[in-house]
Amino acid sequence: MAGEPVVLVVEDEPAQREVLAYNIRAEGFDVLTAAAGDEALETVRETPPDVIVLDWMLPHVSGIEVCRQLKMGTDTSKIPIIMLSARSEETDKVRGLETGADDYVTKPYSVAELLARLRTQLRRVRPSTVGERLDYEDISVDLTEHRVYRSDEELHLGPTEFRLLTAFMERPGRVWSREQLLDRVWGRDIYVDSRTVDVHVGRLRKALKAGEAGDPIRTVRGAGYALG
Repeated sequence: MAGEPVVLVVEDEPAQREVLAYNIRAEGFDVLTAAAGDEALETVRETPPDVIVLDWMLPHVSGIEVCRQLKMGTDTSKIPIIMLSARSEETDKVRGLETGADDYVTKPYSVAELLARLRTQLRRVRPSTVGERLDYEDISVDLTEHRVYRSDEELHLGPTEFRLLTAFMERPGRVWSREQLLDRVWGRDIYVDSRTVDVHVGRLRKALKAGEAGDPIRTVRGAGYALG
């Protein structure tokens, strides 16, 4: 299904990685996996996830170092990271959080607890997953009733334009490439020509009455599109 939250699971133990991936998929999320720190960094560069579940002990590049690098990156600093570790000492937990981890779960852990913490982080970055309202300047999106308003006037958007606007509204200011928008709005398993994005952005601008009320969507030459 297009628009599913993407979770990256970084775990070097195959059995644990598969159990995590299985349970997270069962919650309706899209899952990417990596078995090492360098592989995780490459995956994030290619397909930025919504949340990362990151093991502390990894080959090549440690989880702490992966966390540090991602939190220092302009494009990746706001991706929530849940750190997994067999280290239960308070000093280790503090170190993990100080490196930038948004949450810290000690092994062995309950899958149900981890999923609850995952949903908490997703609620921060993808409010559409919990059916809330998004607001940006004079635009409001009611995610429960699938209604869009601009300056209190209800607008009529097609399903694709609605998903496109939701992606923009969740992260104002972020520049989305056409490929990233294809993954988010159409789904990673569906082939659609990247020029299709331009067509639907044009339709979205028309639906938002960009000519009359001002165009909130910015075209970034050579990069893609952004809201604001």
